Amino acid sequence: MSDNQRPSRRTQFESAGGGNKTPHRSLLKRIIIWGASAIGILILLGAVLFFYFASSAPKISESELSSQNATQIYDKDNNVVSQLGVQKREYVHSSAIPTKMKNAVVAVEDRRFYKHSGVDPIRIMGAAFADLTGSSTGLQGGSTLTQQLVKLSVFSTAASDQTIKRKAQEAWLAINVERHFSKAKILEFYINKVYMGSGVYGMQTGSQYYYGKNLSKLSIAQYAMLAGIPQSPTYYNPISHPKTATTRRNDVLDAMVRSKYISQTQATAAKQVSVQQGLDSSHGNTASASSSDDNNDKVIDSYLKQVVAQLKSEGYNPYTDGLEVHTNLNMGAQQNLYDIANDGTISFQSSSMQLGAAVTNPKNGKIIAMLGGRKTGDVTFGLNRAVQTDRSAGSTSKPLMDYGPAIEYLNYPTFRSVKDIAFTYPGTDKKLYDFDRQYKGTMTMRQALVQSRNIPALRTLQDVGISKATKFLSKLGITSSKTYELQNGIGLYISPLQEAASYAAFANGGTYYKPYYISSITTKSGETHKYSSSGVKAMKSSTAYMITDMLKGVINSSSGTGTSAKISGVHQAGKTGTTQYPSGSGVSSGVMDSWFAGYTKKYSISVWTGYDKALESGHAVTSAYEKVPQLVYRNEMSYLENENPSSNWKTPDSVSVVYRNGDRELEVKGASWSNTGTSDTYAENNNGASTAGSSSEVIVSSSSSKSESKEESESSSSNSNNSSSIEQTPNGDGGTDTESSSASSSSSAQSTPSDQAGQN
Repeated sequence: MSDNQRPSRRTQFESAGGGNKTPHRSLLKRIIIWGASAIGILILLGAVLFFYFASSAPKISESELSSQNATQIYDKDNNVVSQLGVQKREYVHSSAIPTKMKNAVVAVEDRRFYKHSGVDPIRIMGAAFADLTGSSTGLQGGSTLTQQLVKLSVFSTAASDQTIKRKAQEAWLAINVERHFSKAKILEFYINKVYMGSGVYGMQTGSQYYYGKNLSKLSIAQYAMLAGIPQSPTYYNPISHPKTATTRRNDVLDAMVRSKYISQTQATAAKQVSVQQGLDSSHGNTASASSSDDNNDKVIDSYLKQVVAQLKSEGYNPYTDGLEVHTNLNMGAQQNLYDIANDGTISFQSSSMQLGAAVTNPKNGKIIAMLGGRKTGDVTFGLNRAVQTDRSAGSTSKPLMDYGPAIEYLNYPTFRSVKDIAFTYPGTDKKLYDFDRQYKGTMTMRQALVQSRNIPALRTLQDVGISKATKFLSKLGITSSKTYELQNGIGLYISPLQEAASYAAFANGGTYYKPYYISSITTKSGETHKYSSSGVKAMKSSTAYMITDMLKGVINSSSGTGTSAKISGVHQAGKTGTTQYPSGSGVSSGVMDSWFAGYTKKYSISVWTGYDKALESGHAVTSAYEKVPQLVYRNEMSYLENENPSSNWKTPDSVSVVYRNGDRELEVKGASWSNTGTSDTYAENNNGASTAGSSSEVIVSSSSSKSESKEESESSSSNSNNSSSIEQTPNGDGGTDTESSSASSSSSAQSTPSDQAGQN
């Protein structure tokens, strides 16, 4: 073959099949180009997004970097009533901070601190890789020490604020801080800013709190301990958690060795020292760990406690986030409530007799005042009895579980006949009595509620049924993990706050608002979160009005149990409640708890009084002090209604005013109702004669007016933000109510339905 005919090496390669690799190389090249382009585009988009977010970053000043982050609490009038996170803090300048203290902080928080410019890409990638591989020791994350300083100075620590936008702004501000301040100054800011636990801020103050001396006097082991605390001030507290504190201290020592700040020999020696060695129980020259020294604190303690709890539940740290928190607190009403309970305005049985009280606005659910106790001294965040649910509400439960549902679901008029005759709990041999152990015979529903008779209330609940009563309660924010029982009709376990909120639905015409404390939260970065309560229809307007009309008689009628709550010229309604001691308790006189819940169109108030340790000798509330809740209510409501009294309630179109024997009564227009019910089928509770055969008797309203068009929405809002009611245990032979009243003077106890006398 001639040279001209001999195939070239390229021809030989292609003939051997090697030529088909050329397209593969081309495809691979295109994939690489596409991939590089995509990465480039992503980087470009990321840069654009970063600068977009950075453009709206808040300003940051030297004062913000060096100052404490106090959270300001405002009342409804925008007055600061308390500050959280304000503590004695001894600021220490860089020249006075020992080198070993600085080294310990840098080693554990940001070992590349002196090499980056505020943001450390190597650190970020290292942290990401460690998270993916599970090799992270938990010592350092992706944020630099400068970024942490920015976070502590400008942003909140709430989980809801941990967004890409926030991270971008944090990084941008960290870069700017590095441009304007030296590394020494940034480290100074950080060491003075961090929270050290127990209300202490800054490592100089922390040194005094834990060791009773300044930073310059500490050992290597103590420097490592202080540097480790800020990551988790509670968990790494050497006083209360020495074991976890030791682990953290040793981790810091190891980090110092890796960064070559100390030798392994020094670290080993320091690890042999107990973390509790040298602790100062007197805490040096630091202030006590109260939230602030504001004089308002003892007055608003219970309200403030719930505000702090809500902030924490939403992910904020109220002591370090520097928030502006606007509340619904009426400071004047709060001060008046505090004075009533503590300054002798009202005589209490003893200094240890306690109370819980809550005031809400029926129009929107705002909690405007709250008192969790009296004679509490300077205790911070003590027991808040206004939100506790461990006491029976006695007869204040009757409008909520018995008569409200009877009007709502059975259309009972206010003059409907109810029986106050011998009563035995179905399926048991337990009998129910009133305080006087007497029976009043047949009476109207209005009379039974005004005089607070127990037996008619439970017979009415039997007629309604537990299922419907439970539904009615749930629409008022009252739920239970257990099934309610008949005796709950005269004793729900609910808090004063729950009760004030549920009675508020009667006051406003049938709408339930979940009670709330905070109206808005503004973070250091300027973001504002607003809060409100969306009302949900809980009952028909006819039900709310008819209950209110009857409860007026509790206060205004001569036979009512709440006459001590009467305020001249004020349109109000309310209900008393007391609970007696269970059989076998050894207490022969007095009551365990005394309540009053009352309202106008503008305010709803519930007050509980009693003793924390009710079974101790001398802790029964005597008859002379059963009316204390009424007096507390009257004084507080008088204050609230003084300037602009509430108007009277108007009769809704769905309600007819009728007269029985010349007395004003109410009924649902055009509605039918039965004069007998389920309670009449129990022979043992009807003088031995069952009337089951007449249970179908129906009476139709004589009014020709159009009835309420349809039942209102049955959807309910969520439960009260503190706690839910629980099932009541029967209180012995006498039930739970021990109302003291002039009920025995009623002259119509045995009257027939046609001549019942209504009381208003």
